Amino acid sequence: MRADLVTALRCPVCADGLLLADRTARCPRGHSYDLAKQGYLNLLPAASNGIEGDSAAMVGARTVFLGTGHYAAIRDALILASELGEEDLVVEVGAGTGYYLAGVLGLGPRRRGIALDVSKFAARRAAKVDPRIASVVCDAWHELPLVDGSARLMLNVFAPRNAAEMARVLAPDGRLLVVTPNQQHLSELVHVLGMVSVDQDKERRLQESLAGKFDRVSSEVVEETMRLDKTAVEQLVLMTPSARHVNYRELLQQIAVLREPAIATLSVTLSTWRPR
Repeated sequence: MRADLVTALRCPVCADGLLLADRTARCPRGHSYDLAKQGYLNLLPAASNGIEGDSAAMVGARTVFLGTGHYAAIRDALILASELGEEDLVVEVGAGTGYYLAGVLGLGPRRRGIALDVSKFAARRAAKVDPRIASVVCDAWHELPLVDGSARLMLNVFAPRNAAEMARVLAPDGRLLVVTPNQQHLSELVHVLGMVSVDQDKERRLQESLAGKFDRVSSEVVEETMRLDKTAVEQLVLMTPSARHVNYRELLQQIAVLREPAIATLSVTLSTWRPR
């Protein structure tokens, strides 16, 4: 992890800034956090101990599925909406493997990214995706371990939204890009495979979650038809929250009788917000 990325972080105990020396991040008050051997920094507050986030199996499935490019349309839309300068800092909340964050950073050698996720298994993956990215374990529902106004852009893709903290971390002229699933998203597979369906009140809950801290600038629907082989269908289910609810043996039996390629609709809304 690069030392210049650590300077954008702050101590989860006292909120003082952190500096990196000899693989240890320290604040002026003496709180210290050692880099894991996999390259990530664990800044999870004590109150969040026991929270694990996505499992190793879920993260592994996500790595395989995203690596095939089936969700490339989402990443491409984020890239087009990012409008980054050459030295901007991008923060992704709920970054998972860092797939979207690495795409948004693009080819700008001086751009920097911080991947936040509560899962140490996701953090391990994100730590290796791009040297410009610092991977940090934290709890999005608590204070984010970032300096006030440090981010030019924040990404939130299928992830929790802590409006007050995101607004604090964003620069006054910064922007928040949020990706949420629409009712049509994966509709062909939801009932057949017993997947978790999209909440009909998703749009209302999005508005409520950001109300008072952000104003919506724009929104667009990203939609396309995916043609998935049976392996891709399996990885898709196993990378989502549905993995916690399905019986794996039954899932394989259900997938076995699907036509190949299986048709599934990718349908999400990308909305852009500015802090008030």
